[in-house]
Amino acid sequence: MRRFRDNALSVTFLVLFVLAVCGQAVAGLLDYNDRQMAAGAEPVSLPDYVASSSFAVDVAENWQSEYLQFFLFIVVTVWLVQRGSPESKEPGEEGAESDEQQRIGRYAEADSPAWARARGLRLWLFSNSLGLVMGAVFLLSWLAQSVAGQAAYNADRLTDLRDPVSWSAYVSSPEFWNRSLQNWQSELLAVLSMVVLSIYLRQRGSPESKPVGAPHASTGVEG
Repeated sequence: MRRFRDNALSVTFLVLFVLAVCGQAVAGLLDYNDRQMAAGAEPVSLPDYVASSSFAVDVAENWQSEYLQFFLFIVVTVWLVQRGSPESKEPGEEGAESDEQQRIGRYAEADSPAWARARGLRLWLFSNSLGLVMGAVFLLSWLAQSVAGQAAYNADRLTDLRDPVSWSAYVSSPEFWNRSLQNWQSELLAVLSMVVLSIYLRQRGSPESKPVGAPHASTGVEG
């Protein structure tokens, strides 16, 4: 029970993620088969739908927008601040901070990660590992979306007796960018809302909020 308590946040979101993906698969299958029957085609099974480009592109386009959001927020908050937001550093503290502040190199502590004591490339990689991984997952999700999207797009074109398009033609098409940008704008709005609303609003006990009694101008303070 203690292990679950110590990891309850990640376990809860993992379970919710699995349930949401399963729900998406079932709902997507019903919608897909409804359109199949309307077009006079045969319905497909759940395994066939989950392995289809139609399901893959829907999953990948959401993943890439989420990881773009996290990648941008992680990186830009190194250099940009918002006075009053608990999601920001204090104005005047912009930048990567000193080795002493980051507890790296000769300032590493006894329980610091081994790579925090390293030098050169290993230290740079570890110092930027969160942003690098988030950025890499975004790029891989974007690539998966483009490949699956091309397959789904060409399947629709063939149904309409039109010629398929190449990958490069698809990623420069309005179809691709319409799907991408409608996800990006919602994620960027969500981040903007969190940054600004957390200046003036509170959620008691949440580390994403300032203490209830903290002044609106308090920055980088979490409750």
